[in-house]
Amino acid sequence: MNYIYVLWSAKINKRYVGSTEKVEKRLCEHNRGQNKFTKGGIPWILIYQEKFLTKTEALKREKFLKSGQGRVWLDKQLLNIRKGAGVV
Repeated sequence: MNYIYVLWSAKINKRYVGSTEKVEKRLCEHNRGQNKFTKGGIPWILIYQEKFLTKTEALKREKFLKSGQGRVWLDKQLLNIRKGAGVV
């Protein structure tokens, strides 16, 4: 399986969107500072993920979520998730 994932850093108040076959392993790599972009935001937490059958599908979705429309969609989804959890 292939996944897209969204991480959140409260330290820098930013999110990071990526894709991988192993989300937990990738999260650990981010939190060990093995990614230049995310190194300054440690600790990162996983806030969202989606599963895909192919790498091509996952990369297409990742590209969308990094676009203007994708960021707006993701903001709305994450707000709905926080509202559902009682956190706004």
